[in-house]
Amino acid sequence: MLEDGIGAEATLPGLRGLLRTVRTPEFAGTTFHEVEARSALNRVPGTSPVPFRWTVNPYRGCSHACVYCLAGPTRVLMADGSTRPIAELRVGDAVTGTEQVDGTRRYVRTTVLAHWPTTKPAHVVRLGGGTELVASGEHRFLTEGGWRHVAGGWCGSGRRPRLRPGSRLVGPGPIGRAGAAATRSRRPHSAAYRQGYLCGLVRGDALGGDALGSDALGSGRFPSDRVALEALGRAHGFLAEPAIRPVAVAAGAGEPGRIPRPAGRGGIAPVDEVVRWPAHPDDDWCAGFLGGLADVRGEVEAGELRFTLGTDQEIIGRVAGALHRLGFRFAVGRSAGGRVVRVAGGPAALLRLAQVADPAVGRRRDISGAPVLGGPALEVVGVRPLGLSMPMYDITTGTGDFVAEGVVSHNCFARNTHTYLDMDAGADFDSQIVVKVNVARVLERELRRPSWGREPVAMGTNTDPYQRAEGRYRLMPDVIGALARSGTPFSLLTKGTVLARDLPEITAAAADVPVGLGVSIALVDRDLQGRLEPGTPSPSARLDMVRRITDAGLSCGVMVAPVLPLLTDSAEALDALLGRIAAAGATGASVLALHLRPGTREWFLTWLGREYPQLVDRYARLYRRGAYVDPEYRRALGARVGPLLRRHGLTGSATTLRGQVPPAPDPPEPPRSEQLSLL
Repeated sequence: MLEDGIGAEATLPGLRGLLRTVRTPEFAGTTFHEVEARSALNRVPGTSPVPFRWTVNPYRGCSHACVYCLAGPTRVLMADGSTRPIAELRVGDAVTGTEQVDGTRRYVRTTVLAHWPTTKPAHVVRLGGGTELVASGEHRFLTEGGWRHVAGGWCGSGRRPRLRPGSRLVGPGPIGRAGAAATRSRRPHSAAYRQGYLCGLVRGDALGGDALGSDALGSGRFPSDRVALEALGRAHGFLAEPAIRPVAVAAGAGEPGRIPRPAGRGGIAPVDEVVRWPAHPDDDWCAGFLGGLADVRGEVEAGELRFTLGTDQEIIGRVAGALHRLGFRFAVGRSAGGRVVRVAGGPAALLRLAQVADPAVGRRRDISGAPVLGGPALEVVGVRPLGLSMPMYDITTGTGDFVAEGVVSHNCFARNTHTYLDMDAGADFDSQIVVKVNVARVLERELRRPSWGREPVAMGTNTDPYQRAEGRYRLMPDVIGALARSGTPFSLLTKGTVLARDLPEITAAAADVPVGLGVSIALVDRDLQGRLEPGTPSPSARLDMVRRITDAGLSCGVMVAPVLPLLTDSAEALDALLGRIAAAGATGASVLALHLRPGTREWFLTWLGREYPQLVDRYARLYRRGAYVDPEYRRALGARVGPLLRRHGLTGSATTLRGQVPPAPDPPEPPRSEQLSLL
């Protein structure tokens, strides 16, 4: 069933060979992108530590994955400080994302690489500051403790860490609407705003000169070279509008608030009287005044706006009064040239001021470089389903995230490439599955080349070839046949049970070429497995598959991975697991300790803190050096595992081919690519 309303170009822009995009009821929430691949054999880079050189991956992605999406009106923070509904974003738009800079997460500019709609059951997330976010249950927001899904559930490799009351989101915070001085990007500027903007711009420019003295107001020249083109263009437009009228004032060159008409040539237009101080400034005038002044006297550093105002006490007082009226906190300090008014509150205050005062110069709105923090207003008060499905939207950005309604929001980080969909902090794969529908035909052509040396091919080292999608596409029987006919040895590693369907083909292939089979089984404790890996085949189902493989006369090794330190690594637990593996007929086993790579690490430690908080400090010590457990622990685990493997007769090779399952015990330098982990 071809998905209505989403063409190939809009769904996966730039993906070569895309034939169609498919959704089916039996794979709810999963989108398949059927492609014609140009190649099937993938050569492993020479720098990789894995002991094989070739792989075949019929799929990119995992059909247990999730979809991240937000309701159409959700406001996304653009790179210039304005906002736009996510439904209206387009590829190429510049938005605000985040990235780690010198160990600190900071705001950065990023670009929208893809944009697409979907329809999902809606949930509403209510925050302490009054913000409400409408999103799918799978959508994730960044909290002080890592990424969290809106609702509970699972994605093939683990239970989703979810938002709960008390979870603290991070981001610049809500961008409130302040009375009459509301967000201006969606409506025209009022006459009061225009008058205030010109007053702030011209008076700020008149402060020119190194001394920034108040007598510079009488210079009579506007604009100086400090007025940016964006501000100058706005001033031109405002001065041309009929609502800007000269206001009569008393004669006298020393009249406060009067700028004499420019003499001779120079200056864009007469600006007499437009800078007169109003007797009773309203919200709009104050907003315009701050916007104009920011364009010529404002500077932003690490998300904080400062007005450099010299020694003019009148203008300093007017700035303080306007900020106070509009609800902004501020502090007045000294600088080399006089006084500086600093708007307090960091990026949140800057963005609200950008929305209220609407400066014309984009860099006066930019929060890039500011650290990403949270606050009480971003604490989750409640999450509830709305009981209906509704249109939603998602994007891909260069940073893998963006800011929506003042909080950092995850996006489909691999959508634009769809090569290898790496695991993230929520232990999820993306739900957009690239299916190489012609993989067997292309593989057969490549295997017929005279240059092909019939080296072993490993499958299941990146994405599981027997994931649920294989039940629909049935690509593996032809792949197996092509390898066997060419005389190419191959190996398969899976934690699914779909492989049992192809046992006749695999058995036939094993008569012609060496075949290695491996099954990943991490533990037999059903309760713990259900909490770590819900929705995937149970340990007993995987053991039954080992039995069916060996009953068919094939060798089958088992990868016991990952072993969880202090949870599943006791001699008793390993003895029980290896005993059941031996009873199922396995010919060998390899034991690997948990690897905590970036992304997996954050999710697992959050899970550990919730389920086994007493172990958090001990894990911090065990994994203090990075992704791999302490070498001393690995040696101790090897010493513990060795006698157990010998006792159960599992010391033989885990597979008949080197490269699919690493040898036992856990190696001193663990490979970085071949662990097919439940995490």
